[in-house]
Amino acid sequence: MRALLLALMICFGLTALSQTKPDVWKIKASTWDPSNYYGVTVANGMIGIVSSPEPFKVKDVVLAGAYDQYGRGRVSNFLRSFNLLNMQLDIDGKRIGGADAKNMQQELDMRHASFTTSFDYLDKATISYTYYSLRQLPFTVLMDISITAKKDININSASVMEAPDALKEVQNYYNEIDRPHVVLSLLTSSAKSPTGKLLMCASNTFLFTEPHGSEPRVIHEMWDNNMHLMKFTHKIKAGETYRYSVAGSSITSAHHDDPLNEAERMTIFARLEGRDRLINFHKKAWDELWQSDIQIEGDDQSQQDIHSMLYHLYSFSRPGTALSPSPMGLSGLGYNGHVFWDTELWMYPSYLVLQPEMAKSMVEYRFQRLDAARKNAFNHGYKGAMFPWESAATGVEETPVWALSGPFEHHITACVGLAAWNYYCVTQDLDWLKEKGWPIMKETADFWASRVERNGPGKFDIKNVVAADEWAENVDNNAWTNAAAKACLNNAGLAAKLLGFKADPDWGHVAANIPILKFADGVTKEHATYQGEGIKQADVNLLSYPLKEISAPGAIKKDLEYYSTRVPNEGTPAMTQAIFTLLYARLGDGAKAYHFFQDAYLPNLNPPFRVIAETKGGTNPYFATGAGGIIQSVLMGFGGLEITPQGITQIKSTLPPNWKKLTITGVGKEKKTYTVQ
Repeated sequence: MRALLLALMICFGLTALSQTKPDVWKIKASTWDPSNYYGVTVANGMIGIVSSPEPFKVKDVVLAGAYDQYGRGRVSNFLRSFNLLNMQLDIDGKRIGGADAKNMQQELDMRHASFTTSFDYLDKATISYTYYSLRQLPFTVLMDISITAKKDININSASVMEAPDALKEVQNYYNEIDRPHVVLSLLTSSAKSPTGKLLMCASNTFLFTEPHGSEPRVIHEMWDNNMHLMKFTHKIKAGETYRYSVAGSSITSAHHDDPLNEAERMTIFARLEGRDRLINFHKKAWDELWQSDIQIEGDDQSQQDIHSMLYHLYSFSRPGTALSPSPMGLSGLGYNGHVFWDTELWMYPSYLVLQPEMAKSMVEYRFQRLDAARKNAFNHGYKGAMFPWESAATGVEETPVWALSGPFEHHITACVGLAAWNYYCVTQDLDWLKEKGWPIMKETADFWASRVERNGPGKFDIKNVVAADEWAENVDNNAWTNAAAKACLNNAGLAAKLLGFKADPDWGHVAANIPILKFADGVTKEHATYQGEGIKQADVNLLSYPLKEISAPGAIKKDLEYYSTRVPNEGTPAMTQAIFTLLYARLGDGAKAYHFFQDAYLPNLNPPFRVIAETKGGTNPYFATGAGGIIQSVLMGFGGLEITPQGITQIKSTLPPNWKKLTITGVGKEKKTYTVQ
């Protein structure tokens, strides 16, 4: 096994088995192939910045909640925002490019969510820059630049504002605002989204350290409609270090009624806050997030990887947004930024346990789109609410019409109902349950009561669905769909009782008659016509966790041993092995659990920052869904945490043989600590 892993590490340019002890909070890279470089994301739950191998460049700027129809499938897609952090630096009249940067190193600091690049330029200067997606300011970013001269040098530094190709009607502005103690130079752009639905705006400014009146003079240059810049020149003497920063904001009409002025106001706010206050508040916000942490003793590489997964999950969401993360979070345009079951089943439980206020935003996202789900059910001839397989801004179905998952992958509706119930379970917030949770749970229960086909006692069939195992299309009585529907119906009855409401008696009747199919030897059958073929991802095993539909250890093990051999070694997503990990840890087999823990993500890592792709050997990071599944395998598997109607409890579990201790801090609203040794 170790030989296989070593070969994989060498293949992907990784160092998990090297002699160097990993830093559990920092991921560093000093060599990379630009053609095999997969950027890492710095994000604050609203704006994401993806790194580039080129000096003073960022690959993408992605803004949560900004969608328009263009490109793939006549459906809403994520929009790239203005690239407001790209820079140009000339030293003694020569522009620095990738070939000029020597001894270049990049480092992701996960504790404080910053990304630093440093390099030498000839024998003239050592240069470093760090950027932040400021946690305390959802639409604002900061880049901090430091230049140490080895000789007397002249620098010309430019901040470049560039519009993505998809935007249209670009307008560029430049303003100087002179105040008694500061001069603000505002580089601003606005543009319409492809259909004209949204107005996207961005603005940035330089932050200088010189006293007012002695700052460098800033000059504006217009290149073309899609690009303009502001720049300044400065002389640096040998041995001196010169520091300056760029602060910028990006926002759209999806977020604010007056995005153009708001972008400039937020940039002015950042400028007058100043570099030190901006960074200090950012670090403080991340220190508060990391009060909820997973600490592993005895396996530094696993600790670094788990910190990376948590870092990305924390980066891709924030409280108070009523937004929900897509499978790729804010790492790019993957899956068009749409919201799937990936959120409710795979990412949400980790948020719920460690950051319940972030989880609340995700349920609020669904609550605000309940009317659209009602209309979707009506369109398909059902009652209640039928949530779309792919959701974006409005909550209508956003799956391209050629994909069968849109009209047939109905288990998403059960996932939404389960998420609402679990939020109550963890928070015990009856007021929230009455106002927000109950409407979701009632409507999803009504959907399932109307969705079943009543063919006699014990035969309330759910026919013609795409299974959780998406290779099984248009099948009958899929194990996960049926069991999740049962849970949704039963939980709605529990919620009604808690609130003093009268539950529809049909809910319990339907739940009691939905079949869970079995083979002759007792193994759970994935669907009515399943005959042992390969599966894309976990389906039957989800009945043991999170549903507890199957709870006897012997039955759990029998299903595990059967289906864990049905998963091909390629083309399948990371969260499948995460479920195997979780269940084996609960069954007491730490060694087998650790095997699947590593198999879930090590073959999916991409250089140089160990970012996770969706599948083994895949190249579409960052796959937040997989990270969510793996974090669950640690929290609920190795950690034994259990979500119950009475709150979070801890059941018996087993650690990997090489882990000495697992500590989970900041759990739930009470921020409890749990340990396993």
